[in-house]
Amino acid sequence: MQVGARVSGVRVDRHLTGGNEHLDVLDHVTRVVQNAVPAVNQCLIESVIHYRERLWPAPWLFISTALVIPASLLVFLPINTTVGIIVAIVLYLGCVGLLLLGSPVVEVTDTHLVAGKARLPLALLGAVEGFSGDAARLERGQRLDARAYLLIRGWVDPVVKVGVDDEADPTPYWLVSTRNPSSLATTLEAVRQRTPGK
Repeated sequence: MQVGARVSGVRVDRHLTGGNEHLDVLDHVTRVVQNAVPAVNQCLIESVIHYRERLWPAPWLFISTALVIPASLLVFLPINTTVGIIVAIVLYLGCVGLLLLGSPVVEVTDTHLVAGKARLPLALLGAVEGFSGDAARLERGQRLDARAYLLIRGWVDPVVKVGVDDEADPTPYWLVSTRNPSSLATTLEAVRQRTPGK
């Protein structure tokens, strides 16, 4: 069989043999995807997650947010009872949704520390220290360097301070909220030991 067509800029061999007599665009795409699977798996293997924590809001935040319910009822009940109840529920659910959507993730992979939308290569990691209680409050307050990258949530008391070992980066360190400072610090140190160049 002779095939002389070009599909999306890909040239199909004119002399097809052994099981390829009915090769068409779908088969070609399928084989390309199948060939790409090992590469994708390899990427996943190289990006193993060693630590992952989402900074969920504290329970008291959901309780305090519920104050929008009586506030809404106070405003809308004199107008219409049904509207007041609906507005109160919608406002509360909206506030809860914003709290959940605004909960960042702290993650450590084989190659990066991920804090929210920021990523720091482990090869640039400096000293790592965990703080809680009064020490954490000092790090967030009196000892804070204005140039530091901050991922802080008021409902999470402990923090981890991660030095940035990069002369080209003006950021001296990252200060990241975490409920498990010792676990995060230990994981970072352990993964960093296996990072080339450290």
